[in-house]
Amino acid sequence: MEELTRAEERIMQIIWKLEKAFVKDIIEEMEEEPKPPYNTISSIVRILEKKGYLNYKAYGKTYEYYPAIGKDAYTRTTFSKLFSGYFDNSPVNLLSFMVKEQTLSETDIEELKALINKNEK
Repeated sequence: MEELTRAEERIMQIIWKLEKAFVKDIIEEMEEEPKPPYNTISSIVRILEKKGYLNYKAYGKTYEYYPAIGKDAYTRTTFSKLFSGYFDNSPVNLLSFMVKEQTLSETDIEELKALINKNEK
């Protein structure tokens, strides 16, 4: 699975959310103002289709796009690369990083402990 740029990933997040979309639908869903030009988004969508992330259904000269790769599959692949590249495939390294960066609340820690205890049984 080829990596996505930030712009491509942002478009995919919208398409996964909408499930199927025309370029105009993608632009409408974008939060930034001013909205990006139609041609820019259309170009990114065509790149995503060439990379195998999107399929489309043609209605004359208009195309409705839908995901060819599910969000879960993309998440697994992306996380696996992150996990191996930055944390040496070590859950301890990952959790240690999260704790040191103070991204875990007490509730999060208790939930993680419960998950660990549940996996031990």
